[in-house]
Amino acid sequence: MQKGNSDKSRLPSRHVTVGPARAPHRSYFYAMGLTQEEIDQPFVGVATCWNEAAPCNIALNRQAQSVKLGVKHANGTPREFTTITVTDGIAMGHEGMRSSLASRDAIADTVELTMRGHCYDALVGLAGCDKSLPGMMMAMVRLNVPSVFIYGGSILPGRLNGEDVTVQDVFEAVGKHQAGNFSDAELEILERVACPSAGACGGQFTANTMACVSEAIGLALMNSSGAPAPYESRDQYSVASGEAVMNLLAKDIRARDVVTRKSLENAARIVACTGGSTNAGLHLPAIAHEAGIDFDLFDVCDIFRDTPYFVDLKPGGKYVAKDLFESGGVPVVMKELKKAGLIHEDCMTASGRTIGEELDMIKGEADERVIYSIGSPITKTGGVVGLRGNLAPEGAIVKVAGMSEAEQVFTGPARVFECEEDAFEAVKARSYKEGEVLVIRNEGPAGGPGMREMLATTAALSGQGMGKKVALITDGRFSGATRGFCVGHVGPEAAHGGPIGMLKDGDVITINARTGELSVALTDAELVQRKADWKGPRETLYASGALWKYAQLVGGARLGAVTHPGSRAERHVYMDL
Repeated sequence: MQKGNSDKSRLPSRHVTVGPARAPHRSYFYAMGLTQEEIDQPFVGVATCWNEAAPCNIALNRQAQSVKLGVKHANGTPREFTTITVTDGIAMGHEGMRSSLASRDAIADTVELTMRGHCYDALVGLAGCDKSLPGMMMAMVRLNVPSVFIYGGSILPGRLNGEDVTVQDVFEAVGKHQAGNFSDAELEILERVACPSAGACGGQFTANTMACVSEAIGLALMNSSGAPAPYESRDQYSVASGEAVMNLLAKDIRARDVVTRKSLENAARIVACTGGSTNAGLHLPAIAHEAGIDFDLFDVCDIFRDTPYFVDLKPGGKYVAKDLFESGGVPVVMKELKKAGLIHEDCMTASGRTIGEELDMIKGEADERVIYSIGSPITKTGGVVGLRGNLAPEGAIVKVAGMSEAEQVFTGPARVFECEEDAFEAVKARSYKEGEVLVIRNEGPAGGPGMREMLATTAALSGQGMGKKVALITDGRFSGATRGFCVGHVGPEAAHGGPIGMLKDGDVITINARTGELSVALTDAELVQRKADWKGPRETLYASGALWKYAQLVGGARLGAVTHPGSRAERHVYMDL
């Protein structure tokens, strides 16, 4: 924007800054120290998910100040606001996890309401923890304003006995402790060193997966997600993001010009090749829904199936986000995908340049340690696989990164649990058997409510050395830190009358990640009879409040567990009102 440009005839902020009728509104801006020149400039919302809940969000406030500097440098007027987060690491393993997925949609809703209520012209969104990243990106696409996303950065790895450690190791140590293989003193030492700084969990768990997505989908500046949260270099990306959004505003490049079917496919590629979180299979369809694009779990999994897995990151591999950054980050990964013709290069990005133009400027190459060359991948198919069958007509998803081909097939009798707590108690008491398929149902988006992650249970299994000796399926979710043969997002969920709600102990279940099968050895007639005998959804404790409201609105996991009709039903675009 040119300095002194006060033509707001097509910008939302004209509704609060232009003309005699807006004198009361302008008086509020003067009360906050704004000058007339600043009131005349475009207003840019700078939204953060800062809070003191966890290290993932604690550095966002500092970075937001740098974003505001960038907006000011480019002759915009930044207006900072905050929204909620529910941090999964804190919410994990208890009732608080029911709030996690619901918070994604609450974040999108609150950012939308703030932008609409105050008539901001563009948006820079900063997020740090799992659900805040897709929530912020959903808001950008829903509003369809010029938008730039920036990740708060990852945590530094802890060090213990010469090895890197992460919070995943602490969760798994709980299982070792319960099994008598880890002392109280060892656990106390580990919990004190595992998380040494600000930032989101360091492995390729959900936060870092969605941070990689933000670059690949085009909403974030290239390489902006890589530097760990404590690095002062993150501030340079924040300043640049503030400047970039003003460039997008000048060129009228909006979020839906960036987020297209092609860019969603690019995003799915980055998840697959990095062995990313299964939660991307939920969040990508939700972002697509905001743009009115058909891109469901099966579309995501089709991309996963034919994308090589070549970035060696935890939990399936050895390295953490800091290592990926030092090896060249997302740009080098995307450059490898480009070599194989697996990237749509004509997609627009936050810089105002295309992905292809951005990648042409990248000098780095695969280091063959963290980032393998695409010609010699770790495995030839993606680290995340979609499943389908008579047990999951609307699909399911499993992370196979780090698993051998032999480990990707499992057949065994069902051991059915009505909720995660029951399963966790059985695991803690070791009252399950090798070879069983543990079934945790009534944990879907509506039935939970909230589609909880099962990291406490899966980590306990791994800690007991049983992660490869049993399988687990659920209509809930798994953390990006989950290891083992763990199938999530089974749909339809039990509360919606899905087959997972009809299972009984001893039913023989087959999971085959090589062929994409999730089935139970029951005939169609037997399944129909069980449905007829079904007593209906399990009652929950949540008969009022936000989670009750969420359960009434939320749809199935296949389409992203969304809570409103999406842009297909919209009758106006916010920017054009």
